[in-house]
This record gives sequence, C-alpha cells and structure tokens, in this order.
Amino acid sequence: MSSHSIENETVISKDDSSVMLEFVVPKESDFFDGHFPQFKLLPAVGQFELISRFSKKYFHVSRGISSIKRMKFSAPILPDAKVRMKLDFNAEKNSVAFKLWSSADEAKVYSSGVFAAVKS
Repeated sequence: MSSHSIENETVISKDDSSVMLEFVVPKESDFFDGHFPQFKLLPAVGQFELISRFSKKYFHVSRGISSIKRMKFSAPILPDAKVRMKLDFNAEKNSVAFKLWSSADEAKVYSSGVFAAVKS
C-alpha cells in the first residue's frame, strides 16, 4: 500500500457523467504528515489530489489542470473521517464539478468547486 493510497473506496452511485464515492483517509496516510502536527488535517492539496485522481479514474480526464473555476475549502477533514465525494463530469467543457462532505453529517461540506482539465 502506498502512503497516499485510498483502498477502501466504495461507489455509491455512478453513470456516464457522475459518480458518488465514499472512503476513509486513514490516519496512517502521509497526507497528514507535517501539516499542523498538533492538529492533523487533510490539506487542500491532498483533497485536490484525491479529486483529480478519481476524476481520471472514472472519467479519464487528464490530471493536468487548465483552470480552476471555483474552489472553496469549508471544513477540515480529520484523520479517519468517512468522506463522501461527488464528481460531475461535463464532457463538452472537459470540466469536473466536485463536492466532498461528511458521511455522518451531509450539511458538513469539506470542499467544493469546478476545474477544467487539460485536453488530451
């Protein structure tokens, strides 16, 4: 297992342009290393790594980003939190809208936004 791996991802729903996943970022993940050592949290760059990774996996978009239309980080993701992620792919714009929130509390949104991938 690589330290950035997510091996517990579950597909909640999926169609040609949308996927909803649930997973846990384990406390052992090196995503948490060095980022607020006294208060571990998944940094924004770690969240976006997961967003771009799953966008490539499910929609085959490039991991290269041409633009970020909107991005908001609203609440910290703590170690071992169960997270839901929704990705909506717009093939015409080659863009992905994303939202991450707590599986335990749908009102607790961790992050949301839209990015356009580099066209392959």
